[in-house]
Amino acid sequence: MATDLERFVEAKGRAEKIKQVREMIDAKGIEYLYLQFVSVTGKIMGKGIPSDHWETVAMKGFQLVYGATVNLFLNRGGDYLGYGPEAAELVGIPEPETFMQLPWAPEIGRFYCTLFRNREERENPGGYLTADCRGNLRRLHEDFEKKHGRRLRIGTEPEMMWLKFDEDGKPKDGYSKPYCYHIDQFESLRPVSMQVIRYARKMGLDMIQGDHEDAPGQLELNWMFDDVLRNADRLTTYRQICAQVARENGIFACFMTKPFMGVSASGCHHNMSLWRGGKDEFVACGNNKKDLPGMAENYTYVKGGENTFMPDGDDPQMPGKEGLEAIGGVVKHLQALTAIGCSTVNSYRRLWDTGFWAPVFADWGFQNRTTGLRVSAPGRFEYRSVDSMVNPYIMGSTLLAAMDDGIDNKLDPGAPEERNIYVAMKEGKDVKKLPMSLGEALAHLEGDPVIQRGLPGEMYRLYHEYKHDEYARFMSTVTEWDNETYMECLP
Repeated sequence: MATDLERFVEAKGRAEKIKQVREMIDAKGIEYLYLQFVSVTGKIMGKGIPSDHWETVAMKGFQLVYGATVNLFLNRGGDYLGYGPEAAELVGIPEPETFMQLPWAPEIGRFYCTLFRNREERENPGGYLTADCRGNLRRLHEDFEKKHGRRLRIGTEPEMMWLKFDEDGKPKDGYSKPYCYHIDQFESLRPVSMQVIRYARKMGLDMIQGDHEDAPGQLELNWMFDDVLRNADRLTTYRQICAQVARENGIFACFMTKPFMGVSASGCHHNMSLWRGGKDEFVACGNNKKDLPGMAENYTYVKGGENTFMPDGDDPQMPGKEGLEAIGGVVKHLQALTAIGCSTVNSYRRLWDTGFWAPVFADWGFQNRTTGLRVSAPGRFEYRSVDSMVNPYIMGSTLLAAMDDGIDNKLDPGAPEERNIYVAMKEGKDVKKLPMSLGEALAHLEGDPVIQRGLPGEMYRLYHEYKHDEYARFMSTVTEWDNETYMECLP
């Protein structure tokens, strides 16, 4: 019986795509290939090979220790997180349809890869590696569509900050002033933003709008929404682009959620909708159709179909019944989902720094930024308790798990809250608060088997171990605040 790896490599049409990639490699003079995947925390990992070996690696893949999926970092005790040195090596298989020439290094091509268990493993040899968050999302999305006949589309709002370096070479102050929507401040970062946009369009991001946000050096540049997996790939690519543009300009691309108190943090709102049908369409993104810098699939966006979140009654704001059930699942599981969307210790500085529209309550409403979820436009929900450090693949997988529960059990999200949530509470409304620390959020995740289904196989174990270690490191650290507050408090 064929293994998952063998079926993946021998999939119909793949051999022809491998040939197409070779033709592009030769025509564009590409010398080297990056083979990349995404770790548990969203970090981009992988290997590089000379392009002469493309066909061999396309069929046989490359090997790398399992621990690379957990960043190959050590825990507090000095042991490797997730997998020890005795663990086998994974097999990474590049996906030819994701081939892309790097616009800043035209001699280099890049691929996303799917990860598998080693061929010689005693248990499930050549099986899909569940430590592969990207592969998990693809498979869970396929299962969701088979079960419910719907697919998830997402558009993300990736806020991040551009910082200066201090005299010691450390990132410090924002490059611009914290004035939201001010074109003058947007203009001050024009060399950076325009270079990001140029690279992004080259790499298949259909850029639609951007602005200066209300923190120092904070920009938000948006592209068109799409299938959840392709959007996650584009967010990962966007982060790589920002890091490269920062190197070119001698500044720092900061994705840390809350580097400064007293100003807004960097969020990454997920605007989501469930659709029946639709068709993939090519969008050139400003490229020459006859001489694309990558395979055509990189420029594909799903269009059309039936949006099940659209109103189906007399109320132009109220989502349809199918959409409300899915959102009922998200509202029910918002506390556990916060461990995924707000995945770092620093994430919770965003929730504690009041007055900057960060969501702290597990409720939903229309255009209501005090709730964790809002209808941002007809047929579209904005999931708000998610920030710039999110792993979009795990976020997508766990949102699917929550929606699956909502649809299966016809969960009612309750009436939309149109009041400022703080006013509603003063008037007697009983509202669940979102977790206010990473430790609290992880406890909610630990008690929620539904959301754990979005972390299949070994993924929950790895995420739990990594994030509990991160929180334990924080709790076992004496900070400057500790010393200032307690050093001379007695006698």
